[in-house]
Amino acid sequence: MSQQINLFNPIFRRQKKYFSAVTMVQALALILFGAVLLSAYGVFRSTRLGADAMTVSMQLKSVQDQMAQVDATFPVREKSKALEEQIRAMEAEMASLRKVGDILQEGRFGNTGGHAEYLRAFARQIVDGVWLTGFSIHGAGAEIVLQGRTLQPELVPAYISRLKREPILQGKSFAALQMQAPQQKRAAAAEGGAPPAAAPAPAYLEFSLQSTDSAVPLVSRGGVVQQ
Repeated sequence: MSQQINLFNPIFRRQKKYFSAVTMVQALALILFGAVLLSAYGVFRSTRLGADAMTVSMQLKSVQDQMAQVDATFPVREKSKALEEQIRAMEAEMASLRKVGDILQEGRFGNTGGHAEYLRAFARQIVDGVWLTGFSIHGAGAEIVLQGRTLQPELVPAYISRLKREPILQGKSFAALQMQAPQQKRAAAAEGGAPPAAAPAPAYLEFSLQSTDSAVPLVSRGGVVQQ
């Protein structure tokens, strides 16, 4: 019977050298060279930044000197109180004018073109057998009173319908209509005389047309326009 015995010990094997002395010296040299380059670059950048800072500082001082010269040549003037008050007054006036313009545009004053258009409307709408003896226009046409005479009672509604065709009278309504025979006795008494004994009855009727139910004074044989 044979038997083999291994007498080799691994500790006697030759070991490999990964970092030799020469390799380590070369690596240190490279590191030192890189450090020198970084230091030189840092010194260069620091010098450039110092020069730039010096240039900016000189420019700033030049600008400050120019500003001081301008301030000395053109001193700051104090605000004029009178001018400020004038500006405030003009602004208040402009605000008031704007309000007036807004009111006029919205038509809050009603008829702002005067009352001539009412007179032209009365002149255009003529009905045979109806004539006006007086009229009254209050404000901007909010209240209108007409006084006249007619030969036939049925002509008054026709006259009213024709008046409503006028643009200035559209949208307005007459709330009260009174019609009666002429009061000759009262007129004669007011004049201080006596009526004739056998005077014939007039062939016309008097009417009063009002746009509101409130009593409005009438003027005979003329017109009244009140603001």
